[in-house]
Amino acid sequence: MPGWAQVGAAILGLLAPILVPMSALADVTDARLINPTPRYFHGVLGKRQEWAAVEITDDRGMVLTVNLPEHQVFEDYAPRLWDVDGDGDREMVTVLTDVNLGAALAVYDETGLVAATGHIGEPQRWLAPVGAGDLDGDGRIEIAYVDRPHMKKDLVFLRLEDGALRELGRVPGVTNHRIGWNYVAGGVRDCGDGAEAILFDASMRQIVAVRIGDTKPRVLGHATWAALALTLECKPFPKG
Repeated sequence: MPGWAQVGAAILGLLAPILVPMSALADVTDARLINPTPRYFHGVLGKRQEWAAVEITDDRGMVLTVNLPEHQVFEDYAPRLWDVDGDGDREMVTVLTDVNLGAALAVYDETGLVAATGHIGEPQRWLAPVGAGDLDGDGRIEIAYVDRPHMKKDLVFLRLEDGALRELGRVPGVTNHRIGWNYVAGGVRDCGDGAEAILFDASMRQIVAVRIGDTKPRVLGHATWAALALTLECKPFPKG
């Protein structure tokens, strides 16, 4: 007859799958901004592209609809599906804007809002996501975005820790967006020696690379769209 210790171990074994955090149970496979709204008009993406809601689909086929309150919009052209916590499942990253306080970077999973940065502090001010990856070589995932790509032009590094987005550092003098573009330029690449953010210098004349710990952007070469595409694919930078 089994002892109480054996019985207890068996019960714990049965309960273990139930105790797995919800964030580890599903991968976000699709996200779609819906319900365009006139409640806030910035037009930084070339036309009215503010949205009142988003639909998030996971790999179980479950669909979550997030409806924002009247003082908020999603100010983006499309959500991004990035694994930002390193668990192998993707989250949704997008720009969440308050009509009085401006933009913030927000992370959602299949259960809803996970974390968001503070808002910039005033309306008609935006931020442009760059990408996610191990940007300091410590084995953990970081997120990069450009704070006010038309004005301040700071590259900001964040990490999701204990349910909050913690700022790790800033590098000035970069951008990845021009007013009117319905996209952002650049991204995060890893060519075998660590992940780095690829974007433009503040003048948009040079392509630069930045990692956490850099005090200034590292210039790779003259900015052209062909050169940017090659750089992101880890191909040799074109000469001339």
